[in-house]
Amino acid sequence: MPTALADTKNLLADAIAKYSHKVDYLLIRLEESQGTDIMLRGNKIETLSEGISIGGQVRACYKGGWGLSSFNQLSQFNSRIEEAIAAARIVGNDETLLADIEPVQATCFVPLMGTDPRHVPLAQKKELCDRYGEILKSASDRITTTSVRYGDICQRVIITSSEGTLIDQSWVDMEMRFAATARDGDTVQTGRETTGSRKAYEDLVNLDAQVQSAAQRAVAALSLPSVKGNTYTVVIDPILAGLFVHEAFGHLSEADMAYENPDLLEVMSMGRRFGPKELQIFDGAAPQGHRGSYFYDDEGTPATTTQLIQDGVLVGRLHSRETAGKLGETPTGNARCLSYHYAPIVRMTNTWIERGRTPVADLFTDIKDGVYARNWLGGMTNGEMFTFSAGEAWIIRNGKLAEPVRDVTLSGNVFQTLADIEAIGDDFYWDESGGCGKGGQNGLPVGCGGPSLRIRNVVVGGEAY
Repeated sequence: MPTALADTKNLLADAIAKYSHKVDYLLIRLEESQGTDIMLRGNKIETLSEGISIGGQVRACYKGGWGLSSFNQLSQFNSRIEEAIAAARIVGNDETLLADIEPVQATCFVPLMGTDPRHVPLAQKKELCDRYGEILKSASDRITTTSVRYGDICQRVIITSSEGTLIDQSWVDMEMRFAATARDGDTVQTGRETTGSRKAYEDLVNLDAQVQSAAQRAVAALSLPSVKGNTYTVVIDPILAGLFVHEAFGHLSEADMAYENPDLLEVMSMGRRFGPKELQIFDGAAPQGHRGSYFYDDEGTPATTTQLIQDGVLVGRLHSRETAGKLGETPTGNARCLSYHYAPIVRMTNTWIERGRTPVADLFTDIKDGVYARNWLGGMTNGEMFTFSAGEAWIIRNGKLAEPVRDVTLSGNVFQTLADIEAIGDDFYWDESGGCGKGGQNGLPVGCGGPSLRIRNVVVGGEAY
C-alpha cells in the first residue's frame, strides 16, 4: 500500500475511472495489517511471531455475477482488476440488485482507551504468556496439559467504490485463550477461558484469577459426579446466553442463509413469534467498545444497531447490500471479511439479548429438579439444532443450588428453545471472547451479551439412568 494517503487515493481514483464503466459495480479494498501470534503448549513454544501483511482485493459485479481477485503486489493491481471484471462478466446473466447506500468519504479509527499492543515489545508479551502458563501448571499435579494463546492485530483498510465511496478505517484487536487439562486415571477434564479486547493491552495483563479458575475447574471436575441425562428446567448464566443467541439464533438471522434457502426464509418470516413478549434481541456494530464494533462495514455501509426480535416477534435480519437488495430490505452494515483474501459475507457483529426484569435469585424459584449451567466449554450448531457444553454446572433442587456436576451438555431446537424461555434475568454481561467462523473465515472478532435465562424442557446430556 502506498505510504502516503494522497498516493493511495490517486491510485484508487485512477483505477475506478478506468474500469468502472465495464461493470455495474466495482469495489477495491486495500489492507495493511500488523500483528503478533504466540502459542505456548506446556513448556514448548509452538508459535512466536510478529508479522506485517499488505494486500488488496477487487470485487466486480455485472448482471448479478460477482468476480473476486486478491493480490499482495501493487504491480499486479491492474491485472487483478481485469481478472475480477472478466470473471463477473462470464457468470453474470441476471440483474444486479444492490440496496442503495449514500456514498461516504471518511477517515476513522476505532479508538483505544489504553496502551496500543504495537507499543509493547514481543518479549514482554511472551513474559505475560509464560506467567499465565505457570499459573495453569501450578494449580495441581494432576494438570497434564496446558496451553496459552496470545494474538493481536492492527488492521487498516481503505475501500473505494464506483459509487464514490472512499473510507480509510483502522482498528486494533487483541485476544488470549487459556486451557488446562487434568487427568485422574481414565477421567479427563478440561477448563478453558478466553478473553479479548478492542480497548487496551491492559485488558489482558491482570487475568491471574481467571486463568487460575480455568485450571481449578478442570481439577475439581475430576471428582464430580456426571449429570443424569434428562429433560430439565435450566438456568443459564449471561455467558451461555450470549453464546446461545450468537450461535443458535444469530447465524439464522444472516440473510444470505435465508435468501438462498426458501424453507428457512419461510421459517424466518417477519412477524412470526419466537419467544415471550419480554424477549428482545439485537445485533449491531454501532455500540462502541466491543470486539464487533466499527464505523463502516467492508462495503462502506454505516454501522447500525438492528433489532432482530422485538417483544418476542421477528422484526429484522442482518444484511449485505446484495441480500438487502434481493429481499427488498434495508442494508444493516453486516458485510464483513476476515482479510483481503476473502469476499465480504453477511456476519454478525455484537449480538445480544436485552436484560429482563426478573431478579436472578427468582429464576431458581419453584424448580424442583433442574440444572444451573455457567460459562462454556464448547459447542456446535447444525441449522436450527444446537449442542453446547457448559464450563460449570450444579443441580437445582427445590429452588436452591445443590451439588455440582460435570459433563453437562445442553441441546435442542433453537425455535422451540426460544419459545420455552420462562424468565429473563435483570443482570447482563458482555462476553468479548468470541471468534466467529463462517464460510472458511474463522476467528472474526465478535461480541456477545445477555442476561441469565430460565428455560424449560432443555435436553441435558450426561450419564444415562
